[in-house]
Amino acid sequence: MSPCPFRPVCWLGNDTLRVTAALFAENRRRLCKGLKTTDGVGSKSVVVLQGGEQQQRYCTDTDVLFRQESFFHWAFGVSEADCYGAIDVDSGKSILFVPKLPESYATWMGEIYPKEHFKEKYAVDEVQHTCDIADVLSNLKPALLLTLRGQNTDSGSICREASFEGISNFQVNNILLHPVIVECRLIKTDMELEVLRYTNRISSEAHKMIMKHVKPGQQEYEMESLFQHYCYTKGGMRHTSYTCICGTGNNSSVLHYGHAGAPNDKTILDGDMWQYQLIADLSSVSAEGVKWPDMHRLADRVHVEELVKIGILKGSLEDMMKVHMGSVFMPHGLGHLLGIDVHDVGGYPEGVERINEPGLRSLRMGRLVQERMVLTVEPGIYFINHLLDQALANPAQSCFINNQVLARFRGFGGVRVEENMAVTADGIELLTSVPRTVEEIEAFMSDSAKPLGAVTSREKC
Repeated sequence: MSPCPFRPVCWLGNDTLRVTAALFAENRRRLCKGLKTTDGVGSKSVVVLQGGEQQQRYCTDTDVLFRQESFFHWAFGVSEADCYGAIDVDSGKSILFVPKLPESYATWMGEIYPKEHFKEKYAVDEVQHTCDIADVLSNLKPALLLTLRGQNTDSGSICREASFEGISNFQVNNILLHPVIVECRLIKTDMELEVLRYTNRISSEAHKMIMKHVKPGQQEYEMESLFQHYCYTKGGMRHTSYTCICGTGNNSSVLHYGHAGAPNDKTILDGDMWQYQLIADLSSVSAEGVKWPDMHRLADRVHVEELVKIGILKGSLEDMMKVHMGSVFMPHGLGHLLGIDVHDVGGYPEGVERINEPGLRSLRMGRLVQERMVLTVEPGIYFINHLLDQALANPAQSCFINNQVLARFRGFGGVRVEENMAVTADGIELLTSVPRTVEEIEAFMSDSAKPLGAVTSREKC
């Protein structure tokens, strides 16, 4: 086997995953291919992306732990702050712009690397300093600079458009790039899928480790700490996808528990239900070509059927579906796209509108399921007092509720069963591996000698 032509961009030793520059070179190639078929993108067009900036905590000089801007990371894989990148659409030539650091940097922050270091590390065609970006781009004589501006359909925020001194001297278009790069991020390459397999493997093993260690009398934050410790020590993961959700008892009915106002600080009691979600059974029916909102409606239907079986709901299934009884108990969407961001981009492209109905308006993707998408499937049942009270005050819904039975479940919390899947041509590939049925959980917990699954990695060229 011939040696890989790309050295690792990211490898933290031991059994952690080796991610090579080939992944990002392929992403740039795909982006250029998409842009070449886009109306309005002519010859001599150049993409310009701005990376994330190092920030300090409020008015202090303490650095906030840096995480790269996601679009820039997708295209260049650069871990350093305050960089720019340019891609010549015609040739695919890539230029990375890095800061020209002062001599004092070497005293406080470490070695100042030459441009050749970054050229080799990231396998780009050229490296220049950010202070020279206007001159370097002028020498390319571009007909058009393509900058990134568009709305994230989950947050509603507008992504930051590249800006530098002298950009006003160029012809700039900030509309054409966003939809193309979003579609590229939506469909995962083989190398991207391998990264997602790895992260799901690590987070699955961390969940199982927590299952083995949790005991009454511990604090929720102790489980959060153990999870983060496992992901870092075994997976080399300094960052987590989002703030840890470690809700027990009634806290498990708080959909995004763990924030500053509810910081995983409850004492865990014997008999508490536990919602632990960090990352990282409808998945078996999700496949290419189905409409994701239809899968959400199916989840609602199954939930209502089961709530009837245990006596919480009563009446006609079809009538209950008409008044959205499922959303009383699952107010969030069935699942979302997964990638560089936990709520990854691409859920609502132009022409796909969010359905303004309870539950469905919180669904983060409204399009057809396609091969090589990666999605979460996370149906849940929650007993959230204010939603239950609203339903009981609504005659159209209260007639279906057996309040005496429901009262037994108030304060119970909630359960969300999440699986992450990659869509294949003929079905799905399940990425998560955590026991979830009663039988699987009891078998896992009773086998004290059973080791956690091995963490393996493969270098992809």
